[in-house]
Amino acid sequence: MSAESRLPNSPPVVADTYRLRLPGPIAVPERVRLAVARPILNHRGPEFRDIWARTIAKMQPIIGTKQPVHIFATSGTGVMEAALLNIVAPGERLLIVCNGQWGERFSTIAKALNAVVDPIDVPWGQTVDPAVLEIKLKTHDYRALVLVHNESSTGVIGDLKTAGQLVKNTPTLLVTDSVSGLAGMDFQMDAWGVDIVVAGSQKALMCPPGLGFLAASEKAWGVIRRDSGMPRFYFDLRRTRDAYDKGESTFTPAVSLVQGLDAALDMINEEGLANVLARHVRVSRGLKAGAAAMGLANFATAKMQSNTVACFHVPEGLDGTKIVRRLYDKHRTVIAGARNRLQGKMIRLGTMGAISEADILTDILHIEDVLAEMGHKLPKGAGVAAAAKAF
Repeated sequence: MSAESRLPNSPPVVADTYRLRLPGPIAVPERVRLAVARPILNHRGPEFRDIWARTIAKMQPIIGTKQPVHIFATSGTGVMEAALLNIVAPGERLLIVCNGQWGERFSTIAKALNAVVDPIDVPWGQTVDPAVLEIKLKTHDYRALVLVHNESSTGVIGDLKTAGQLVKNTPTLLVTDSVSGLAGMDFQMDAWGVDIVVAGSQKALMCPPGLGFLAASEKAWGVIRRDSGMPRFYFDLRRTRDAYDKGESTFTPAVSLVQGLDAALDMINEEGLANVLARHVRVSRGLKAGAAAMGLANFATAKMQSNTVACFHVPEGLDGTKIVRRLYDKHRTVIAGARNRLQGKMIRLGTMGAISEADILTDILHIEDVLAEMGHKLPKGAGVAAAAKAF
């Protein structure tokens, strides 16, 4: 059966020309897809226990920790909730930096848990001033400071190293989301003083959606283990840690996805983590250079910017939603706009996972074609030339 053919009344089959270029989920390498398709194993049997143990061990250096890495069958939002659920008690106070969609998501979750939320609202595209953090942390006894590592809605990096120093000698925990950053950008949980980090499978880890990851410091475990916290069951990290100590999962894990993760981590290790991170720097730099040459201004103005997602202002007079749609209709290239206050004003592309310079050059060719078609004046081939030079 060809990629386009299908049985009557069956769902459409995605064509070979379909290019998934979102900031997640991303295209999954063939090797990982084949691993996901392996026979289902007994999740309590010796074969899967071996995969479970070695996968967790391979996740630790990517996170930069010696602590256990806990794997849940959930989305990134699920482990974001788990992070807060296990450390906060009703009425306790959290300091949450809101400079994008995911800081706001943390705030929404915290309020649902009846925590007291003190937001630090920062213009989107910018980062929080460490001096502001230092002052705010002295105003209350905060249970945690929440700062997103890689804000995929804006392309801004949170300065976790500085934040970790600010809370190091205090009872306040540092909690972060690196769903769109981990395995595409350097992350040093232990060295930076991060107390809880959460991540997901569908971004730079090159897997299908469905796995959430959480690691916690010894400082965090002192809070997690208390009996005065929130009621919890599936996301109870105390229960998860007990299962980890026995070499197994708490409940039925997503066996097939874990097998895919095992293969993806092998790919990262074979390339070398340092080389993987350097490649992400290179392709991100090339895309941003090419975009600038086409008149697409970088959305982020902060000094520390993402290597896994690129966010661009839409040229004056154009609608980002229409650009996204036309790229799909004409080139089967799927990029993202914004589903928030910036809808129609920006476009976003992923620069994460098994991505090469050739992928970026194709992105630029497709974007240039669509922009020209929509009446945006730009020198033909300028984007590709700029990207090639940046590479």
